[in-house]
Amino acid sequence: MEKLCYVVWKPANVSGSAFRDALLRDAVPALRAHGATRITVLVADEHAEALHKARITREGEPIAGLVSLWLDCVDTHPAIEAVLREHASRLAGYLVTESVVLPNTTHIGAHGKRTPGTTLLALLEKPERLSFEEWIAIWHRKHSPLALEIQCTYLYVRNVVVRALTPGAPPWRGIVEEGFPAEAVTDPMLWYKAGGDPHKMRENLARMIASVRAFLDIERVESHPLTEYRIPD
Repeated sequence: MEKLCYVVWKPANVSGSAFRDALLRDAVPALRAHGATRITVLVADEHAEALHKARITREGEPIAGLVSLWLDCVDTHPAIEAVLREHASRLAGYLVTESVVLPNTTHIGAHGKRTPGTTLLALLEKPERLSFEEWIAIWHRKHSPLALEIQCTYLYVRNVVVRALTPGAPPWRGIVEEGFPAEAVTDPMLWYKAGGDPHKMRENLARMIASVRAFLDIERVESHPLTEYRIPD
């Protein structure tokens, strides 16, 4: 089994909720028909709109979501992309290796329905100053444990890009799915588990910024609050 991740953009004249509905209603059955399993749809729908001010992006056209799925063999990916192109104005596909650092055991939605909370999608580039081995070591061995220690995360999935599948895909090497209570996304006191202590909040924020700077160029990070829909097989 191999995991594929597709960053998707929606047509300008389509709302986030309409884009979500089309993906869930039309794209998901078609993806299944081509052998896709364990499908997850992340989308900037009406549930994520209130959190758009937390978005960090350099993209002129905002990212509308992420469709991830598993195939027996990546060779059939063109059929998957043909399905997604019927709905998305643009897509960037990647073959990845997945690590579920923290599974979601607390914010569980009904099958095929919205997952309570917000999934923060982070798209990461490897800085030229680091070798791939150095980058992975800092990200996996230092940053990930710190993130789980000082943030109120209920889901943490790391996807390391093996290779791009679509022409012109941005040079992202990491795709991260992190689940947070929706109210924490705009409240750093909750986000950094500070318990109402401003000093603790500032301390944890400083630790996180230092950790991010150790393995990323912050100005090149994409971060998007999205709504998650996990599709039952």
